[in-house]
Amino acid sequence: MSRMTPFSSPLLLGFDAMEKTLERLAKSGDGYPPYNIERLRGADGTTEKLRITLAVAGFAESDLEVSTEENQLVVRGRQTDDCEREFLHRGIAARQFQRFFVLAEGMRVIGAELKNGLLSIDLDRPEAERLVRKINISVKD
Repeated sequence: MSRMTPFSSPLLLGFDAMEKTLERLAKSGDGYPPYNIERLRGADGTTEKLRITLAVAGFAESDLEVSTEENQLVVRGRQTDDCEREFLHRGIAARQFQRFFVLAEGMRVIGAELKNGLLSIDLDRPEAERLVRKINISVKD
């Protein structure tokens, strides 16, 4: 039995990667760490940036990695257990995480900052040039 996908129309060409990305997003159900995404307006009121803020309490700068891989922003956190400490109760586990954000074409990461247990990542999208290109048609007899 064949399954229909949103991108199965013959008019949508080259969207295979987008379809795979949507399937991967649907499967990622872990909500850790929690995050916010906010829109920041520039001083002129027209330019805008996005800020992703992740709650990463307990993670040091050396425990975190922010990278871009193809069209994705990837945030990884890795904590190690401190074997020298003896816990009477352990309610805060040393935990690893990997959070993906799919970036639209042209999005770029400006920078990242860790402050008070919150990791903020700023992104922007420069205005793209509007390209119109005429395609010559060759005639063969």
